[in-house]
Amino acid sequence: MDLQLIVLGLLTGALTGAFFALVDVPIPAPPELPGLMGIVGLFLGYKLVQAAGLSLDILDSIGL
Repeated sequence: MDLQLIVLGLLTGALTGAFFALVDVPIPAPPELPGLMGIVGLFLGYKLVQAAGLSLDILDSIGL
C-alpha cells in the first residue's frame, strides 16, 4: 500500500466532507457509524476473497 495515496485519499475526503457541510448538503455516505462499518466490512470481505484466490464465474455457472 502506498501511504501517500492513503493520506491523499483521506485529505480529499475530509475536504469534500467539509465542502458538503459548508453548503449544507447531505453527504453521499451513511451518516451513522453502523452504515460506515458496513462499507468497511464490504471492502474487507472483498479483499479477503481476493487474497484467498477465490472466484466464481456466474455466467459460466448458468451455461452462458
